[in-house]
Amino acid sequence: MSTSPPTVLRRSGRTLRVRRQPRRGFTLIELMVAVAMVALLVGVALPSYRDCLIRGHLADASNGLALMRAQMERRYQDNRSYASVGSLVTPCASTDATGRTSNHFVVTCSGTPTATAYTLLATGNGPVTGCGFTVNQVDVRATTAAPAGWNTCSTKWLLEKAATC
Repeated sequence: MSTSPPTVLRRSGRTLRVRRQPRRGFTLIELMVAVAMVALLVGVALPSYRDCLIRGHLADASNGLALMRAQMERRYQDNRSYASVGSLVTPCASTDATGRTSNHFVVTCSGTPTATAYTLLATGNGPVTGCGFTVNQVDVRATTAAPAGWNTCSTKWLLEKAATC
């Protein structure tokens, strides 16, 4: 804030100085500078926050795939087959969708499991829409789909934006 110079009044040969009150508030330029600074901070922080949020949700995919993979391996240990045989149904064919949901990811089988092979697929929804991860019976992992700006990979799960295959 700035103050105005004092006003000089002359009356009957005497000089009177009158002090003006300082101006209160902000000028339009000061306000626009503050708005520009806030906009700049938001422009930098928002994409970083979104990437951090996505990275946090990607752990749900790996957890869901690990759980379903353990169920498939248990099935193989008990029956020597990943496929459904008679009344013995593979975990992929389970009608209980809650057991195949891991927060923002749904884990399903990609195709029909055979006696010796399967591929599990985790598909994202909500804040991680567009993300996809797979794993098979020999633990070959792949990032099949990723949000804009993220990479995909056929040999591992990419759980960070800057990660490369």
